[in-house]
Amino acid sequence: MSTVLPSAIPRLAHPPVTLRAFELRDAPLIASVADDPLIPLITTVPASGTDRDVAAYLDRQHDRLAQGAGYSFAVADHDTDDAVGQIGLWTSTVSTGRASTGYWIAPQFRRRGYARAALRCLTNWAMGLDAVARLELYVEPWNEGSWRAAEACGYAREGLLRSWQQVGDERKDMYVYSVISQASGPRIARTPS
Repeated sequence: MSTVLPSAIPRLAHPPVTLRAFELRDAPLIASVADDPLIPLITTVPASGTDRDVAAYLDRQHDRLAQGAGYSFAVADHDTDDAVGQIGLWTSTVSTGRASTGYWIAPQFRRRGYARAALRCLTNWAMGLDAVARLELYVEPWNEGSWRAAEACGYAREGLLRSWQQVGDERKDMYVYSVISQASGPRIARTPS
């Protein structure tokens, strides 16, 4: 299996979203979620929302690929190209054929189909890469919107990982979801689009 991955962040379109590299003009979006009760706890979004911390966040997103961590995409509205969230393809374990994904959509843009479209777009792209045989996603059980988006995009729930991840001051259980590349063997049943 080839572990060669694209050396640049592509621009991917799947209306109503476009996935693209973060830009300086996305700073107001990052600042707008700094006081969200969850996003700064489970991501590297700064809880301060200061110009300096937001700029550092944007710099980190550009460095992810060079550091071998993966691809951090701004989720943008397809028509306006304004950022509404973030999604990543995390490739630190890609030498084993596995990668993972995670995403967030700013509260003011939720319930518009952005998360589902972004996840479908990223999944289709990732499953087309020779290096990715399995794509995983971890979701807290209470986050029904997120796991419903995963299921709608063909991810199968494999189980509950107890005390899987530190979130704030607590260890949290996570559902584990995955999709499997057709080239890697039997495919997990996909939910129709």
